[in-house]
Amino acid sequence: MCLIAAMLLVLPHAVSAQMQPHRAEYALRLGTSANAPRIGTAFQDITLDCTGWHIKRDISSEIAITSAWKLSLASKLDGEEARSGNGFRYRAVQIQNGAERDTKGKIQRSGKDLRAEIVSPTGPSQFILPPPTLMPVAAISHLVDRLKAKAAAFPALMFDAEVVGDAFLVDVTELEPGSLRPAPPADSPVAVPSSQSWPVFMTFTRGREQEQRPLFSVSAKVFDSGVLDRLTVDTGLLKVTADLQSLEMHKAPTCPGS
Repeated sequence: MCLIAAMLLVLPHAVSAQMQPHRAEYALRLGTSANAPRIGTAFQDITLDCTGWHIKRDISSEIAITSAWKLSLASKLDGEEARSGNGFRYRAVQIQNGAERDTKGKIQRSGKDLRAEIVSPTGPSQFILPPPTLMPVAAISHLVDRLKAKAAAFPALMFDAEVVGDAFLVDVTELEPGSLRPAPPADSPVAVPSSQSWPVFMTFTRGREQEQRPLFSVSAKVFDSGVLDRLTVDTGLLKVTADLQSLEMHKAPTCPGS
């Protein structure tokens, strides 16, 4: 499930122009070797209209732990984010070996406070997020902005709807060119309409608890259009990779006052 948070990393003020609406399909594999077994797929569709951003994500995988024990995971997210980045509503459904978990949430900035209201199978909860916490789409734009500004390393807080239902502290470091793992030889190249890209390494730690040890780390190729590719998620116990299989760019709307 850590892969979900990595794919979410996409300013509590207006979203910048770098993020481009798109639909991307990824192949998930267990391990980083050239012949690593394929364990699932991930689809992410990010669209924009004059009311705001809309996120649809569907991730499914099956991992054979032993010959007799398989771990089946699925996650679906429907989310709506304000164009300003000041609000986010979502529903997340996760299924593990047939057991379903349904969560609904609302994040809204009110004055200086960023309030979260979440209803999960364990009951409702309300709490205050750190004020700099970024919503999912705004986080991608912030990531691209900082990389374009030649920030070699920087932290960011982002809200995660599916893994922790809280803020993640993400520490981002730009890597040397050529340091990412190569694309699987069986995959056909996917053209990404971008003029610039960066290899990055990110660690994810619980944002409000400020734990010393990151929950997981991610390396990825980040394009200035907001598209991600060549992700490698390392949980310490296993590594899962996600590689772009297809990409469709959506047209951004022309809205009054934009």
